[in-house]
Amino acid sequence: MNITEWGLMDWVNNSIYLFQGIVALWGLYCVIVVWSRTGTLRFRSFDEQNQFLDALGEPLVRGDFDNAVQFCEGDQRAVVQMSILAIVNRKMGFSKAKALVMETFQRDVLSDIEHRLVGVSMAIKTEPMLGLLGTVLGMMQAFGKLAGAESVKPEVLASDISFALVTTAVGLAVSIPYMFLMAKINVRIRKMEEMVGAGMGKFFDLFQQGLTNAGRRAA
Repeated sequence: MNITEWGLMDWVNNSIYLFQGIVALWGLYCVIVVWSRTGTLRFRSFDEQNQFLDALGEPLVRGDFDNAVQFCEGDQRAVVQMSILAIVNRKMGFSKAKALVMETFQRDVLSDIEHRLVGVSMAIKTEPMLGLLGTVLGMMQAFGKLAGAESVKPEVLASDISFALVTTAVGLAVSIPYMFLMAKINVRIRKMEEMVGAGMGKFFDLFQQGLTNAGRRAA
């Protein structure tokens, strides 16, 4: 290979670092978004959630749905928003309102979180592959210099071999911590789902009582 070709190879090699940096930053962004999102969607504890539902249950059981909605306004946690959705659509009937709530939670809440998790998974899988690509390119360049010259300075080969090893090390250094973060995030998501499931179960019991009491008064 001539000098121009080696210059192009150096540019390609350096671009590996750029792509590794981009993938690492995207994965970190997705981790932050998912961690923040799950924290925003759930109560800090089951006790706090039960206290909220007990307070909501007072107007709800009476069939005072307007005050129940007002009590929930401004709260972005999943149980609260799903409760508002059920109350607003109460004329659909209990079964249909419940089905609507569960479908909305799956589509608008869990699907969004799962979409963000793809970015973390991509970082875990892509970083080692980019590192391996850098390793292959570095070794190709090193062996190419050996084959194309009668004598090659050791420091020249050391530079190419160093690049080959560094890209692999960077890929592993990024993907391994992300694997631990992914595990922590999955645990956090499961806890959120358990809390939301328990909260919505209690809400639907109160909601059904409210619909029954409201129907009796209307009759």
